[in-house]
Amino acid sequence: MPSGKTHLKLEAMILVLWTGLAIVFVLQKWIEGYQALLFLGCYIFSMLFMSPDLDLSKSDAFTRWGWLRWIWVPYARIFRHRQASHHPLWGPLSRILAIAMLFFAAIVVYVLITGNPAPHMSLSLDVWIPGVLGLYLPNLEHIFADGLLTMWRRKCRRHRL
Repeated sequence: MPSGKTHLKLEAMILVLWTGLAIVFVLQKWIEGYQALLFLGCYIFSMLFMSPDLDLSKSDAFTRWGWLRWIWVPYARIFRHRQASHHPLWGPLSRILAIAMLFFAAIVVYVLITGNPAPHMSLSLDVWIPGVLGLYLPNLEHIFADGLLTMWRRKCRRHRL
C-alpha cells in the first residue's frame, strides 16, 4: 500500500486536474462558481481528514483530527483496515454518515444549550451533489491506488518465482 504521504501527493495532483475541470465548467456556465468551490472545499477536507486509513490510529488522517480524534475510535473498532473501510461504496459512505451524525449532534447540543430553535437547513441537489462528490472522490482515489499497488506487487511476486 502507498504511504499516507504518497496518497496525499496523488490526491493533490488529481486535485489540480479537478480544479482545472471546475474552472472550465464554471466558464462554460455548466455549473455555478459556488458549486465548484463547494466541491473543491469538500475534496480538500476529505483528502486531509476523511481518508480510508482513519481506522489506523497512527495514520496521518487520524492524527490530523487532533483532540477530536476520539470520534474515530469507534469507527476504527468496527471497520478493520482494508476491509469495509476500503470498500468503494460502504467505506466513504460510512465516513460521510459519521460526519453527518456529528454535525446533527452538534445542532442538538446547540438547541439544548441555547434554547434557540435549530437552524433551518434546506439543501437542494445543486448543493448536495458537489458536496458529496467532493467528499467521496478522494476516498475512491485512495482505494483505487491501494488496489493498483497491491495488484502490481502480486504480479511482481509471481514473476520472481
